Amino acid sequence: MLKEIHFKNWKSFKNATLYIDQITVLIGTNASGKTNLVEGLEFLRRLINGKEVQTALVGDSSLSSIRGGLEWAALKPENKFTISLLVEGNENTDYFYSVTVELVSNQAEIFAEQLTYIKYNPDSKEHFIKIKRTDVDSEINFAFEADYSNKEKIYNPESLLALSNPHFSILSMQDRFRHLPIPEKIKVGINTVIDVVQNIFVLNPIPANMRNYTPLSSHLSCDASNIAGVLANLPKDKNIENILSSYLKELPQGDIRRVFAEPVGKIGNDAMLYCEEEWKNGETILIDAHTMSDGTLHFLAILVALLTRPEGSQIVIEDVDNGLHPSRIGLLFKIIKDIGEQRNIDILVTTHNPALLDNLGPEMVPYVEIVHRHIETGTSQITLLEEIDNLPKLLASGTLGRITMHGKLEKSLNG
Repeated sequence: MLKEIHFKNWKSFKNATLYIDQITVLIGTNASGKTNLVEGLEFLRRLINGKEVQTALVGDSSLSSIRGGLEWAALKPENKFTISLLVEGNENTDYFYSVTVELVSNQAEIFAEQLTYIKYNPDSKEHFIKIKRTDVDSEINFAFEADYSNKEKIYNPESLLALSNPHFSILSMQDRFRHLPIPEKIKVGINTVIDVVQNIFVLNPIPANMRNYTPLSSHLSCDASNIAGVLANLPKDKNIENILSSYLKELPQGDIRRVFAEPVGKIGNDAMLYCEEEWKNGETILIDAHTMSDGTLHFLAILVALLTRPEGSQIVIEDVDNGLHPSRIGLLFKIIKDIGEQRNIDILVTTHNPALLDNLGPEMVPYVEIVHRHIETGTSQITLLEEIDNLPKLLASGTLGRITMHGKLEKSLNG
């Protein structure tokens, strides 16, 4: 699982670390930099999935651009940015992956890339194994290096020059060097980081896109537009329909009896989302997605993502409470926590909604991080809520939602 994400000169961030837990709540005002963090993860996912670095930033016919494209990818006046991940391994090990991108003359190229294996041993120093892209002016552009407490070094110069392509991540080209005599720990590290990054899913439900007929599909799209096709394509033995319906019944109105999707048409390749409403007089009404409320569709999209993504995934939900009535937010957050724990899914949510913050109990304080702008430089920073010196005094003056609504957290952080 992801443990930390580091940003250096990425968009509005000079140097910041985002700590990841099973559930992480990212709060901050508009334009504080929350979305920049999410886009950094999305960029990294595209890169590891084999997209050319420039395409990962500016998009193509099938991929939207990261906001600001090349021009605003690096913090002005810098022309390089670095995004790094600390990934949890097995048996007291971690993997640290880092990639630096250089932006010159409207072109993006990978300037440096490194994967480090870290073995934590209380009786000795840490052990490192690296796969790295060396300086671009070096005779050998790629090298595998093993360093076991400086006792042994192994360099594999077997012309990794053939892999020298500054437009693609080394990790995305793993099939090309799989045959090389690379240490097993490096192979495990490569696969571990790839699996973690590829399982990052950024969800931003758009209810207007969820109301139409959609083809049967195996994976939920980032805007949840194909939710009907995903649900209709699920094996009946997964019982997800019953789980969804049981959660939706807990909504304050209590009028939803069943939510389901079915193939439609003679061929049956498309599907529609349906909902059965049951009222106190016993009458049952069947409606389709065209009639469902935005809040219900948003709620449903989050549940489907939590129930269909692979176990061990990282789900990022932007504006998790968007379109939801305040009375539904507490229920949604409880469901997110419960399903995340049950399915071993780490969840990062962004919000600036006081109602959601007021639903966080004291036990959630260590998992809340604040994105804010430095009062003098304007750069974005990340601060753990529990590290605010006068937090007890602030909370004594009101709930977390109330002090956030009045800007007291930002005032405290800016001294």
